[in-house]
Amino acid sequence: MLVRHAESTWNELHLVQGQNDEARLTDRGRQQAADVAEELRSRDFDLIVSSDLRRATETAAIIADVLGLVVATDELLRERGFGVAEGGPIDQLREETVGVVEGVVIDDDASPEGGETLRDFRQRAGRFLELRELKWPERRLLVITHGGTIRALQSYNEGTPFLGSKWDRVANCSVWTLTPHRGWSSRRKE
Repeated sequence: MLVRHAESTWNELHLVQGQNDEARLTDRGRQQAADVAEELRSRDFDLIVSSDLRRATETAAIIADVLGLVVATDELLRERGFGVAEGGPIDQLREETVGVVEGVVIDDDASPEGGETLRDFRQRAGRFLELRELKWPERRLLVITHGGTIRALQSYNEGTPFLGSKWDRVANCSVWTLTPHRGWSSRRKE
């Protein structure tokens, strides 16, 4: 199961976060994390694995406290790197540099200056799924990550390319189901 991190100060300010680690959870974000933890209380997880970025680890810590779980972190679960655009206003991102126009991926090789292409981002997410299969094959994981990473994990898991796919909104603290498929390593070169 996947959960996007709770609302951060940069979400509130409509700033590009990417892999910048300055944002903290807002009061509303801490409440969102507590609420989703209560929602997940009836589920049976063995471990929480979180992006190592603060907005995700803060969310994971709140959920872990309620569920009585340990949190491991993994940098493979970070958000897409947006390079020089990080910290700037979201509405200043140019569609052609991020590869998404009107909610559809049109160029998975697009990249903001100093940032990560969607193709590389998807491959990084795929490496996490492969690692998960090796490191925690029988464990029930709750993964705390970022909106873009959830999309990348779904794409890799389903074996579908980013190109032409919808880039739907992933709300803060939304819960997503991901049923792991065997054979990820055979899709590695996509």
